[in-house]
Amino acid sequence: MKKTIITVVGEDTVGIIARVCTYLAESNINILNISQTIVDGYFNMMMITDTSMSAKKLNVISEELEALGKEIGVVIRVQLEDIFTKMHRI
Repeated sequence: MKKTIITVVGEDTVGIIARVCTYLAESNINILNISQTIVDGYFNMMMITDTSMSAKKLNVISEELEALGKEIGVVIRVQLEDIFTKMHRI
């Protein structure tokens, strides 16, 4: 299993979850855990995913999700779980 953390942040609008999840499904990326909140009109989502079955490399997934985020007005970041965990231990 290759766990990856995907974060989505921006102003709330209709269809954010649908667009991101559609991309993940089409890329054969499984969602293992998902947390989403909206605070005062701002959308925040964090997903733990398994990218091991995807034919796409992580840098391609990251670039495509970043482009999707720009298209729908949010910022999408992708990190390997190991890197994310080490960054947030400090």
